Order: sequence, then C-alpha cells, then structure tokens
Amino acid sequence: MRRLLFLASLLCAAGSAAETTARAYADPAPQRYHLTQRASEIDPRTREHPEIDFVFKDKAGKPQDTEHAVVDTRVAPRGRLVLWLMNYNAPLFDRLGDYGLHAIQVSYANKWFGLIPTQARDDGTSLGKMRLEATTGEDFSPLCVIPKPDGMRERGFQFVNYLTRAHPQGRWEQFLAADGAGLDWTKIIVAGASHGATSAARFAVHQRVDRVVLLCGPRDQLESWQGFPSATPANRFFGFSHVLDSGWTGDHYCRSWQMLGLPAFGPITDVDATEAPFGNSRRLITKFDVKGDAKRAHSSVQPGAAAGKNARGEFLHEAVWKYLFTHPIDQVGTPTPIDPECGVKLPAQTEAKK
Repeated sequence: MRRLLFLASLLCAAGSAAETTARAYADPAPQRYHLTQRASEIDPRTREHPEIDFVFKDKAGKPQDTEHAVVDTRVAPRGRLVLWLMNYNAPLFDRLGDYGLHAIQVSYANKWFGLIPTQARDDGTSLGKMRLEATTGEDFSPLCVIPKPDGMRERGFQFVNYLTRAHPQGRWEQFLAADGAGLDWTKIIVAGASHGATSAARFAVHQRVDRVVLLCGPRDQLESWQGFPSATPANRFFGFSHVLDSGWTGDHYCRSWQMLGLPAFGPITDVDATEAPFGNSRRLITKFDVKGDAKRAHSSVQPGAAAGKNARGEFLHEAVWKYLFTHPIDQVGTPTPIDPECGVKLPAQTEAKK
C-alpha cells in the first residue's frame, strides 16, 4: 500500500509539474520550436553594408540575414533569454531549450573588424570601440558607421518584438522592457564563441546583463576595456576554453579573465578532472586530446563536430555547458591570487583610455 501511495505521489508530482509548465506557456501542443525570420523583413530600417560584405542575399540569392530562435514549451521556463552573438549553432540551441531557456541568434553588422588598418587594430582602443558600436548601434568608433537598426541590441529587440506577435505560445513578451522600448536586460544572457565571445564581454562591460557566457574568449589582447568598471558584476561572467587554443597559449584568455576580475570566484579549473559544479569557478578549461590541432581546440568548447566525445559518441562536456548557462550566480568559488606570469608572452600593453 505504501508503495502504491509513493507511486501515486510521484505521478501527481509529475502531473503537477507538467500542468505548471503548460500554464507557463499556455501552449496546447507543447514542443520544441525552432523559429526563423529574416532581419530585413522584421525591420524595414535595416540596411545592407556591401563594403564589408554584409548583405541580405549572397550572389546565388540565398538569404544572409536569417535569424533563429528556439524555445521548448515542454520544459519549465527559467525566465531568461540567451542572445547568441555568433553563427547559429543548432546543437547548442537544442540544449538551451532543454535547460528551459529561450534563445535567439541575430544577424548584425559585425564584419567590420577585418577591415581595420593594422596600426589601428593594434593601438589598444580601436577594437573595443568597434565592438561597442557593432553591438549597440551607437557612435563609438571613428572607423565605422553602424546605424542603430543594424546593431546587435536593436536587432535583438526587434526580433523579440516579432516573436511576441508571431509566436504567442512562447511568451516572448517577458523579455521586453516595461516601457516596450527595448529588451529587459536583467533577463538577458549574452553569449558567444570566439569573436562573438569577445563582443559579448565588451557589451556586458558597458550594459548590465543577467549573465555572460564566453566560449573560447574573450581576446582583444592589446586592449584595456576588460579592466574598465563593469556594468555587469564580475561573478556573472563564465568562461570556457581549451588549453591548446592559441588564445590560451598566447595568454589572451588568461589576461582577459584576470582583468575582468574572475580570479575572485575560483581558480582556473580543469573540467576533465573535476566534477560539476567545478568548484563554482568562472574560469573553466579542458585538456582533452585534439591531436595537437589548435584550430580544433578553438572550436571544441561548444557542441559540434570539433567537441570532445567519449567511446559511446556522447559529448564530454554536457555538464559544462549546462553549468555555464544555468549555475546560480550567487554560488562562487574560493578567491585566488592574480597570476603574475599571465600576459608576459604578450607585447608591451598600450595604455588606453575609456
């Protein structure tokens, strides 16, 4: 009898959770949704920038401004939206949905960086200013002109606005500010890989967000913006990189992580030798075998072909990805000293002003 009562209680609990999730979304057919729309169709103010090959269609007519969104209405929502600043990654977005997160990837004018003259690129200020202009759509850099509708911040707002109308069962409206004039950044997780991770970090130093997830980043190793007073508290930054990535072997990640203040929340932690929650650290590394391939190492810290797998073909770092996006902000590791050797491989730093 007690066993039957126990089973009944489990069924009731499961039913209650399902009902709660259904009410949270009011979706008559709960499922994982993958939604797409072109930025140029969402907002008529958007413009092409052919000078940097930022166009709406390629020469074959294939759309180049498609944006992606994912939400799984079968999963209890966490009330957070991931804004991904890199190319769409389907395996990652599937996992974000599994975690109960909403997620979007936006197309924004981010191809200016390759056009920076070498002298300006290495002057200690130009990259950070350009990243800030690309993400905000405001005039921070004399080297480019990125109108507000073509910046990441406005593209994200317009996409969520569109999703609110086009996909009401996803409850996207919760991520809009109370005045309807932008996103509610207290509910936004900015994330990216490589170039996208660096831009995510630069934006978060400027604009307070809920969390920052940095896969193989940030870099900008000659810049000082990582040490500016940050609008987003340092305990909200989470980084993950492979030790054979050139950004690691060159001290770029080490330096940025230290300048962002991450040693205050735990040591650099090898996820292959430590179980979740990895000492609650914000600085995670992996050393899994990439056959000495630095390029594979660079892209190996996100779900995909380069990621590590076990003998059964399962990803090695499932627990790491979940930790990065969902670990409680207030749970932090033990403070560790600054590494005096970090950054010694880099050229002398250029003094930069905010």
